[in-house]
Amino acid sequence: MELNLEGKTVFITGGGGGLGSAITKAFAAEGADVAVNYIVDEEQVFKFVKKISADYGVRCIAVKGDISVPEDMSANVAETVDKFGKIDILINNAGVWPTSFVVDMDDEEWDRTLRVNLNGPFYLSKRFVKHLIARKAKGKIVNIASQAAFHGSTSGHAHYAASKGGLVSFTVSLAREVAQYGINVNAIAPGMARTPMNSGALSEREDDYIKRIPLGRIADPSEVANVIVFLASEKADYITGATVDVSGGMLMR
Repeated sequence: MELNLEGKTVFITGGGGGLGSAITKAFAAEGADVAVNYIVDEEQVFKFVKKISADYGVRCIAVKGDISVPEDMSANVAETVDKFGKIDILINNAGVWPTSFVVDMDDEEWDRTLRVNLNGPFYLSKRFVKHLIARKAKGKIVNIASQAAFHGSTSGHAHYAASKGGLVSFTVSLAREVAQYGINVNAIAPGMARTPMNSGALSEREDDYIKRIPLGRIADPSEVANVIVFLASEKADYITGATVDVSGGMLMR
């Protein structure tokens, strides 16, 4: 299927590692230029974007910024537009997944989780939508939610589940607001994938997670990335406000 993403510019938060790196590779393979937002591991991220540019023949740059800081996101959008001239697609991927049961949870840990997982997508989406409206251009936003947005958590991730539930609701509200401008806003709800963020949990409880997955295995990040790329393409022009289940059957929604 031809997705016609060649020449598009994609901004991906947390695009240099874990699921983000798989998303970056998937867009680059389709001929899109990519701005990779990052906050840590600068040397590794610069090596990654250089390799992406060389391997796929696209422009790939690293843009440093904390998604929970509005001023950083304004600067990131401005820098990307300055380098590429435009942004067509926003992927709100970066997130945190701390572990703590509610009775033991530090207030700051709760606040930090919502700042990164929910406030960050708001800050960027707002600025990206303004950019598209000013250009009178159509665009796509894909938010990375989670099956936990619907199932909640029994393993010490209530703050994560709450932030992702908020992100699903935000996706629907924003989709309703910006449909008139030709901007599509969707989300995906992944389950467990083999990423550094999940490595600790998988090393301790992989069998338990697999028992909850009807397909009987942990996802490869590329399988999730492929769905994201589709939702960001013109083939998904008639989909907005949706949350697509990519959980191997954990969610079945």
